[in-house]
Amino acid sequence: MLLEQRGLNVTSALGFTQAIAHCNTPDFDLFILGHSIPISDKQELISAFRRTCPAPILSLERHGEEKVPCDFHSSPDEPEDFLATVDRILSVGASPKAFEKQVRGPGHAPQS
Repeated sequence: MLLEQRGLNVTSALGFTQAIAHCNTPDFDLFILGHSIPISDKQELISAFRRTCPAPILSLERHGEEKVPCDFHSSPDEPEDFLATVDRILSVGASPKAFEKQVRGPGHAPQS
C-alpha cells in the first residue's frame, strides 16, 4: 500500500507457491521479501528469482533478525527508511554497487 501510494506498480504474492509462479515473469524491477517469510523460504525464493530475473532483491528483517544473502536489507519498522531505500534502489538502475556508492560514497564496503 505504501508503494502504491507513491505511484509504483505492485504485484503481491499470497504465499510461497504464488511467489514462485511470479519468478517465471522476468518483468520486475525489484523483489521485496516480507519479514514474516521463514528464512529457508526466503533463501529458496532468492535462488528462484536469481535463475529467472536480474532484478535486485530487498529483504525486510526486524532488528536483530538473521539476514539472508540478497542485494539489500531494510526494516519494516522504519517505513520512511524503507521507502527511501526503495526509491534509491529504483533510481540507480538496480545495481547494488551503484547503490552503495550513492548512499555511502566510493570506497565503502557494502552493508549486509
